Amino acid sequence: MAQKPPACTLQPECVQQLLVCSQEAKKSAYCPYSHFPVGAALLTQEGRIFKGKGRVSLCRPDWKCSGTSLAHCSLKPLSSSDPSVLASQVAGTTGCNIENACYPLGICAERTAIQKAVSEGYKDFKAIAIASDMQDDFISPCGACRQVMREFGTNWPVYMTKPDGTYVVMTVQELLPSSFGPEDLQKTQ
Repeated sequence: MAQKPPACTLQPECVQQLLVCSQEAKKSAYCPYSHFPVGAALLTQEGRIFKGKGRVSLCRPDWKCSGTSLAHCSLKPLSSSDPSVLASQVAGTTGCNIENACYPLGICAERTAIQKAVSEGYKDFKAIAIASDMQDDFISPCGACRQVMREFGTNWPVYMTKPDGTYVVMTVQELLPSSFGPEDLQKTQ
């Protein structure tokens, strides 16, 4: 079966700002054991992304999906190429990985961002961007993160980046084909 394109794709300016947010989130990573910082920026349907200091609009909340394009993406022009300055201009919030000496208790950046959003009442997601320091490969979410993303739908884009700003994008469905989700629990009744 052919994969459907994501329900809504982001305008290039929205993608750029989402990527900047994920790079900035990486700076907050607590990774004293692996020394492998990861950041994630999760965009909700309402135009919000999550980090510890609150949430603000990334794009206007009156977005309308039109086929495979996102209409009405309204952003302020970026006035700097410095990532830390860009992140302060970007309306957004993020998550980072948090390790623990008891290794299994650590949590990935993607799940941190999703859990922050859900704890604030957001459950409909438009996209997520993930950033790391890997130079030669695009950062890819682990299996646990893919399953958590899948809980909130299969047809939303995951932007996997490199530090130079390049990225590949796949849907959750492409990252976790033949997945198990909430609707499968209804099949036994």
